[in-house]
Amino acid sequence: MMHRYPCHDPSCPRTFRSVHGQTNHYRTFHINRNLRSQSQLAAGLDPADELQSEAQDNATFVPYSPSASPPPPSPLPLRASKTLHPGLNAIPCDENGQPVDPNLPPPPRTTPNNNDWAPYADEVQFKTADFLFRRVEMSAPNIDYLLELWALSLSTHDDTAPFASYEDLYRSIDATRLGDAPWKCFTTSYDGEVGPNDPSWKSAEYEVWYRDPDVVISNMLDNPDFNGQFDYAPYIRRDKNGQRTWSDFMLGNYAWKHADAIIEENEENRGAMYCPIILGSDKTTVSVATGHVEYHPLYLSIGGISNTVRRAHRNAVVPIGFLAIPKSDRKYDNDVALRKFKRQLYHASLSTILSTLRPGMTTPVVRRCPDGHFRRVIYDLAAYIADYPEQVLLAGTVQNWCPKDTSLPDNLDGPGGRRSQRLTEHLMNTWSSQDLWNNYGIDDDVIPFTFDFPRADIHEMLSPDILHQLIKGTFKDHLVEWVGRYLVLEHGEARAKEILDDIDRRIAAVPAFPQLRRFPHGRRFKQWTGDDSKALMKVYIAAIAGHVPEQMVQCISAFMDACYIARRDDLSEASIKQLEAAIRRFHESREIFRTTGVRPEGFSLPRQHALSHYPDHIRQFGAPNGLCSSITESRHITAVKKPWRRSNRYKALGQMLLTNQRLDKLAAARADFVARGMLAPDHAAAPLPFVADTIEGGTGDADAAAIDDEYVTGNVVLARTREPAKNYPRALSDLAAAIVQPRLPELMRRFLFDQLNDDETLSSNTVPLDACPVISSEISVYHSATATFYAPSDDSGIRGMRRERIRSTPSWRGQGPRRDCAFVVKDDQQPGMKGMSVVRVQLFFSFKHDGVTYPCALVEWFKTVGRGPDAETSLWKVKPDVVRGEREVSILHLDTFLRGAHLLPVYGSRFLPIDFHFSFSLDAFESFYVNRFADHHSHEICY
Repeated sequence: MMHRYPCHDPSCPRTFRSVHGQTNHYRTFHINRNLRSQSQLAAGLDPADELQSEAQDNATFVPYSPSASPPPPSPLPLRASKTLHPGLNAIPCDENGQPVDPNLPPPPRTTPNNNDWAPYADEVQFKTADFLFRRVEMSAPNIDYLLELWALSLSTHDDTAPFASYEDLYRSIDATRLGDAPWKCFTTSYDGEVGPNDPSWKSAEYEVWYRDPDVVISNMLDNPDFNGQFDYAPYIRRDKNGQRTWSDFMLGNYAWKHADAIIEENEENRGAMYCPIILGSDKTTVSVATGHVEYHPLYLSIGGISNTVRRAHRNAVVPIGFLAIPKSDRKYDNDVALRKFKRQLYHASLSTILSTLRPGMTTPVVRRCPDGHFRRVIYDLAAYIADYPEQVLLAGTVQNWCPKDTSLPDNLDGPGGRRSQRLTEHLMNTWSSQDLWNNYGIDDDVIPFTFDFPRADIHEMLSPDILHQLIKGTFKDHLVEWVGRYLVLEHGEARAKEILDDIDRRIAAVPAFPQLRRFPHGRRFKQWTGDDSKALMKVYIAAIAGHVPEQMVQCISAFMDACYIARRDDLSEASIKQLEAAIRRFHESREIFRTTGVRPEGFSLPRQHALSHYPDHIRQFGAPNGLCSSITESRHITAVKKPWRRSNRYKALGQMLLTNQRLDKLAAARADFVARGMLAPDHAAAPLPFVADTIEGGTGDADAAAIDDEYVTGNVVLARTREPAKNYPRALSDLAAAIVQPRLPELMRRFLFDQLNDDETLSSNTVPLDACPVISSEISVYHSATATFYAPSDDSGIRGMRRERIRSTPSWRGQGPRRDCAFVVKDDQQPGMKGMSVVRVQLFFSFKHDGVTYPCALVEWFKTVGRGPDAETSLWKVKPDVVRGEREVSILHLDTFLRGAHLLPVYGSRFLPIDFHFSFSLDAFESFYVNRFADHHSHEICY
């Protein structure tokens, strides 16, 4: 008997009981064989759309202005569209800048043949150097010892180790010419008069180490590893509904507007490639114990690189400088002269480091690009990643003023116009220093470095900073702190501590979930990191509900909605409207903190105010997660902290710079060897099409991981193991007795009936059991399944793919059973939770019938409470589906699974027992919240 729904691909033998299973299989294993880039996935673009074929598209672009009326709606296109900038459209040229036929292949990047490993002798030498220096960061003495053992093991064969010593290995790395960008140094000092009794900072010399940014950018553009993940021109993308979408930098208004300006400045620039330069800087401490060793690195990236690649680094964010940090005695901490000198030194250093880029900002320079073609490139300072204190320093504004607008510091969300370099210059020529400071928040002791570069405006360049403005700032430092203050004001300090202890127990009691940080003792630890704050956001709302007023919960929920929307990898006009609505709800509901006496002074806080600029930031720069300071903070680890630990700590900076230089050379050499086909790429190749009787998935202990698979939509498969889970009977009746589920044989027979039935009028629930097929095969039990799905807003591979594990095991890390929950699709035509249900997996297993393997799950069902999300928390509520006093159970094919689901108990106002363990949470409560804040993908689907 045939299945009801065969696969749409005539070459595929699979058939399905449900339309969802048929659609999910086809989208996952057939449509995406023509692999697409991330930006194409988000827009639904045809992968055959090429750069040159779109260069002649003529669509009118209207720069965004909050005060301007929106343009009249344009007719909806019949398909997704991509419109390149008509002027700076990146026409290929030769090495001399003369146009060439874009249909011709690019000239070869290297002359060596495919067996030339120079400066390494062979593949073994390169892989040894890469492994020892980059991957395991082995010390020089240990390298020598390992090479000695290696040579000893080969001596009987008259052979030697790949290198004679660590010096020999280092010399080979240093001889690599690819990726070479030498470090240089200039010194500077105070240029005023210095008296004999003046502080030491006035007579000191300050070293600034830097690399030529033009050389660094040339190396980045010439990196074949970026091919396929690089935009060569500003463009506008619309989805199939005609809505404009934003993700990578080149989709923003900033790139388009500046490309217009470059053409207006000189028509001869037409046909060049726009290269926006992204900078970032932030002080970081390397000595954890004392905290006295700090550095101030300066990073560079370029806007053509996709956000996913920039977040994954892959040499897309490069240190180009270490800025000087003048220090003096404590008595000079508030010295006006020292503060002025620090600011002026900072801007002078930036201007000097970037000076080699200035000629290329007006006259194109010829550079080779990731696809191998040469192009005429125009540089442009585009964005600067920094936290609020550094933004104040960069913009030359006064503390507590906004560096983006002119609103007053006591009412930052009140009226105010945009700051601009032109406005600042006009005000400086009009008003006194005191008036500038008091009335406009301008420090005229500082002339921003952007005054030295064409088209650059630091107020326009400052990018959003989700990590410091929203996660660490508004959430942790403001909202969480304010909840604590409210409890003290409302209940007194003693009772407030009891409630806070219960909130901590609630946080510790949440069920396990992939990559969910556990807080076994609540929030009571001294040093918070950004990851700690992100983890707390995921579970905080359910923990405080019942202990604080409903409006307070609504406030935090609205803020988190705004934060999660802003963090999305791809945003549309509808997404921005949702963001603006969430910000309005947040501003309205946060008044509860004023009326309860927590914030009688109001909410004029720079980091919280920054959220108001996010809709415009998205339109200007694309998705904020591509320009967040979390990128530079992560880069601190590889560029500063680890190189410092590898140094001998004496004059460590020189050793750190050399380490960075060697790492860059190894990365460049690897990219070259990959481009020549001598090495496999770091990311995995496209996976093979699904084979019906193959059970795949990981076996490790990790619950989630970013992967570089190229699937468009996700799927769930049983874990791959050498053999099924042990200690389970293989016979169906024995297995039913072992798991205390006497209905298992009946459920499986009815499940198989539905799988094989092609009569739409029949259902297994309406036929006698005798009419259902008998299962005679052995049963294989598994303790987990892996879900693979497209989640670019979360930690994912460069193609936006993510893999997580759904577990159902009788023992998890010695802490009792773990039975995870999952989303199953019941109607893929309905949006969000209306088309999904939540189930709890009691058993993963598979069996065979007529040569076909059926991967299945025995599940318990939950049903939704109400017709929409809970008004207080904005989360859907569910409760166990009970029929005649027993949990509703059934068997589902894994085709119906979407991914894991995280449930949070509805704690109410009752206190948890002190010794309550999280492993009992899914059994101990009557109802649960469906946690759409578990990760960003959950937030996008659970509405």
